[in-house]
Amino acid sequence: MKKKLALILGLSILIWGSSCNSGGGDETASEASTEESSATTGQSGVKDDVSAKNIVQVASGSKDHTTLVTAVGAAELVDVLSNAGPFTVFAPTNAAFDKLPAGTVEDLLKAENKEKLQDILQYHVAVGVYQVESFKDAQILGEVNGGNITFTVKDGKVVINNSANIVASIPTSNGVIHVIDAVLLPK
Repeated sequence: MKKKLALILGLSILIWGSSCNSGGGDETASEASTEESSATTGQSGVKDDVSAKNIVQVASGSKDHTTLVTAVGAAELVDVLSNAGPFTVFAPTNAAFDKLPAGTVEDLLKAENKEKLQDILQYHVAVGVYQVESFKDAQILGEVNGGNITFTVKDGKVVINNSANIVASIPTSNGVIHVIDAVLLPK
């Protein structure tokens, strides 16, 4: 029994010792690993063609949300919205952005306006999954930027801040997207 225990212990130490990096001769693997992680930094770099799509992947595949996807990229929020969440995103369509005064979107996309763009986009995101059926008249919901949005429900239609109608809802792997027909602007 003692010989078996000594043999198992000896093999364990040998295996453990050979798996440790002694610092010599394995720089190539280490460099390759560093290069690979640099190329795929953040959750958005994970390649997965099997699982359900996350919020960013769904929005990126929508021809009606190209402006929103561009804005999310410019605000450097792609990785955040690709994470596990869960999130509820109120996603304005391209037509919703077109309703803003001329030049507004182009101005927000400038690097010097990144914080303002982040604030506006984060005003469209709540932590948690909120289904459209759960919204009640006069309900207030806190958004990621610290602001609040208010719902009006009448005849089954949900309106946010008396300006944006929820026109569709899309489940995702990390939450839900509610497509809206107006851009929500924080106060």
